[in-house]
Order: sequence, then structure tokens, then C-alpha cells
Amino acid sequence: MSIFSSIKGFDGELTGWLSKKLFLDSEIYKDFNNVTINTNSGTTQIDQIIVSKFGIFVIEVKNLKGWIFGDEKAAKWTQALNGKKYQFQNPLRQNFRHTKALSAFLGIDHSKIYSVVMFWGECEFKTPMPENVMMRGWTKYVKSKSKIMFTDDEVVQIGEAIMTGRLPATWNTKKAHLQSLKERHQDDGVCPKCGRGLVLRTVRKGPEIGSQFYGCSGFPQCHFTKAAKIANG
Repeated sequence: MSIFSSIKGFDGELTGWLSKKLFLDSEIYKDFNNVTINTNSGTTQIDQIIVSKFGIFVIEVKNLKGWIFGDEKAAKWTQALNGKKYQFQNPLRQNFRHTKALSAFLGIDHSKIYSVVMFWGECEFKTPMPENVMMRGWTKYVKSKSKIMFTDDEVVQIGEAIMTGRLPATWNTKKAHLQSLKERHQDDGVCPKCGRGLVLRTVRKGPEIGSQFYGCSGFPQCHFTKAAKIANG
């Protein structure tokens, strides 16, 4: 990750933080920004966490310009800008790993955690997006969730757990996280989507019957697959 990318990301996170301060009641919604936590496969960094009695909201921030093309099930999305195309990781998959990591970290059922992807910047969606992927109105989406999931005491306890368990916001933490990302994406034994182990499987039917691939051990909750390079003989 370049310094420029980090600055862009920080700008989006700051805008999200200001929106929260303006449109969400701080007595009800407690916010935590740039949270890095340990997981069973390294570390994960979460742009913003909102804790409330109506659930926990994990917000992934993207600060991009141009046209955005994406499919909920695709591994990569595309940004078209100035006549060129750039691919980036599907933010829904990226944030799924964040929500799973936070669920395990807090010991809280995953169904009580909402994933939100917020695009800032001068961009335009060119494909239909799920309701939790947006360019505006994320605070309205948060306030639309009205089912009570936690008591007031539990909200306080969750906030304390995040504050005491998060890694310090230092350059060393940042470097360790970047190294963790590099290792996770290079490791055939770890699912980069959710952090579970990968297992070698064999195609049982279809035109590629007999070929092998790596699949996430969390299937069917996680559908990540990766081609296996198996030497012949």
C-alpha cells in the first residue's frame, strides 16, 4: 500500500467520522475508528466500527473516482477512470472477513454484525449494488436497523473490549498488518476471504472432472476457491 493510498483512505475515514458525528446520536451509537485486531491468521484492520443496542456496524471505506463496476460474488471489482481500468478486491468479501474476525474477537454471534461498504469521492456505480453498498446515506442505513440486539450494559462492555483489545495505532502495527496481508494472500493454506483453512478438493462432475482446487473449509458459508498447481507424475 502506497503513502498516497493511505492518505486517500484516511480522507474517506475522516469524512465518515464527521458524518457519524452529525447524523448519529452519540449516546446511542459509539464509534471506533481504524481498529486493528489479532486474528487466527494474522491481523485485520477495520476502518470504522459503530456499536449500538441495534447491532454492530462494520464499515469499509473506499475513496475512489470514476465508474465502479462490481458483482456481489466476484473476487475483483473494476474502477474505470480516464480511459483506463483498474481492479481492486471486492469490498464485500474484504469486509466479510472483517465482520467474521470481529465476531470471533468479541465472542458475538455473526448475525448481530452488519457489513457496510461506503464509497466516498467522485464515483458512480455502473452496476446494481446491494443495499449495504452505497455512496451516500450510510447513517440512514444504520438507523434503519431497529431490532434490539444488546442491552445498554452489553454495549458498554463491547466498547471496552474493542478499546482494550485493539492493537495500538502505531507505524509498527501498520507494518505488521501489511506483512500479515502479504503472507495471507501468498499462503495456499489460508482463505484470504475469511481466514479459515483451505483444503484440497477434486471436481466430481462437469467438463473439469478430476481436476483439483483449493476450497475454503468454511463452505458453504464461504465459497472461496483457488486453482491448485499440482505437479504431474
